[in-house]
Amino acid sequence: MAATPSQMLSLGTPLPLFTLPDVVTEKPFSSTALLGSPAVVAFICNHCPYVKHIQRELAVFGRDCAERGVRMVAVSSNDVRAYPQDGPGPMAADAQAHGYVFPYLFDENQDVAKQFRAACTPDFYLFDGAGTLVYRGQFDDSRPGNGKPVTGQDLRDAVSATLAGQRPAAEQRPSIGCNIKWRAGAEPPYHGLLPR
Repeated sequence: MAATPSQMLSLGTPLPLFTLPDVVTEKPFSSTALLGSPAVVAFICNHCPYVKHIQRELAVFGRDCAERGVRMVAVSSNDVRAYPQDGPGPMAADAQAHGYVFPYLFDENQDVAKQFRAACTPDFYLFDGAGTLVYRGQFDDSRPGNGKPVTGQDLRDAVSATLAGQRPAAEQRPSIGCNIKWRAGAEPPYHGLLPR
């Protein structure tokens, strides 16, 4: 199981503008709906063992965000021609099976993943109410097989700090997971680079 790290998009980056379909509601979702409160954008997919490892706690985290006034979306950007299990139908079934209360968006052209410099699943980004990136990196330090509990503590701490009007800790650790499955010939220029 090869592991790919986050690219660690520069803090202070503004929230990219995008509109993607929500596979559950089958309605378009605009990133402008994330402005005005802290917001989490998570890049995930159905088949990745790193995502499967955190799915239960990710669903809990999503409910906690909703209760605290934090907006959240998940995005799947994998090439569905090579990985049909990551397509819209299976995505919707997966969201319902795991009780996701956040929109699950399909990035068919992979443009949104490129805007975020997303590299792996899972990959997490937290923006403040003004749409400024204040955290990017891991959910927590649990990985498949390392025996550590899945808590989402790193991201939870960043959310709590942001809600309190503070900046999350400056030391932020990259997420680790399966590489995003880019379409042949469509790999972004940062593909294969180490985190900045």
